[in-house]
Amino acid sequence: MKKLKIGIVGLRFGGEFAEIYKAHPAVEKVVLCEQDAALLSEYASVFGYDELFTDYDQMLQTDLDAVHIVTGIPSHHELTVKALRAGKHCACTVPMGVSLEELFDIIRAQAESGKQYMMMETSIYTFQCFYAKKMLEKGEFQNIQYMRGIYFQDMDGWPAYWTGLPPMHYATHAVSPLLYLSKGIPESVICLGSGKMDPRLQEKYGNPYPIETATVQFRDQPYVADLTRSLFETAHEYVEGFTILSDRASFEWNVENEPPRISVFQEGKDCTNMGSRGRRIHTYDAHCENMEELLPKEIQEYTRHCTILDPKHPHNSIQQGGSHHGSHPHMVHEFLSSILENRKPETDAVTSAYWTAVGICAHLSATQNGARIPIPDFEEFSAQLSSHTV
Repeated sequence: MKKLKIGIVGLRFGGEFAEIYKAHPAVEKVVLCEQDAALLSEYASVFGYDELFTDYDQMLQTDLDAVHIVTGIPSHHELTVKALRAGKHCACTVPMGVSLEELFDIIRAQAESGKQYMMMETSIYTFQCFYAKKMLEKGEFQNIQYMRGIYFQDMDGWPAYWTGLPPMHYATHAVSPLLYLSKGIPESVICLGSGKMDPRLQEKYGNPYPIETATVQFRDQPYVADLTRSLFETAHEYVEGFTILSDRASFEWNVENEPPRISVFQEGKDCTNMGSRGRRIHTYDAHCENMEELLPKEIQEYTRHCTILDPKHPHNSIQQGGSHHGSHPHMVHEFLSSILENRKPETDAVTSAYWTAVGICAHLSATQNGARIPIPDFEEFSAQLSSHTV
């Protein structure tokens, strides 16, 4: 089997991925790229890396097969396009970009390069999403009636580019499980902003909303999805989760409701003080497996906590294994497999554009007092590109 040469770009979060790639049996070597020379040197000395770069363009001139970009949101578009145009397969952390123009540009660069692009969306490889996917594959959901995604997080004190970011510009963790499981193509969105933002937080992006709530309509589907995202000035603990309601069974999860709650309609009737009524509802808590059996044995441990960079100063951004509900090794394996099998990854350029555009268009709607904003037809755009390159 051909082995791949991988470059990790950005170590503050990317430090959670380098060791997974190094352990993967399909990887020949891993090189590191980080502008912070002190962080680069520290990480390399602890984990044993000797090919190091502080210059991204210089790294792209080497014989790497692929890069995994794990840098700040404003850089995603530029670094992704550079990688693809340099002939490298490219994985990038979420979101794909921050404007519709950036999404179209990445789809174009991917098509012209013929290389793989994958947005590394953690939420579709969590224990909880795997469980809901199994329910779906067994036909337990039947007709989906409604979906909901939520993500509450306060980003005060994070790197400066986060300051005042529109909540829906970082909405993929709430959007993606719904679109992944339903396979729905988003067609339009309406969104309202909520709350009052401190003026100092509005300076960078001109965003007045600490919270945004959107309703998404889908192409040729009768259901809708509601999304709520907060980033600032909201006194609430961290919450991540999603809900799927169908006519036969429902799934609901967030970090306040752990483990996930399953509700299933059963044949028969419940008795109440008003007499018998409807179908019987059975509710139970789900036990979600980490699905490590889907992975090569060499990286299975990374679905769980295993090591950290410095035991005396543990920090989530350099934690090894178990992060984002065990999703990281699943993402790495899917990206590498898509390259070796010469196929699109699950979150290819078009899919990633849809998942990201929901949030971009939602914020546009909020700035226009809830106007309905159509979501571009990225499939058609990609098909046009293909017809021109054949």
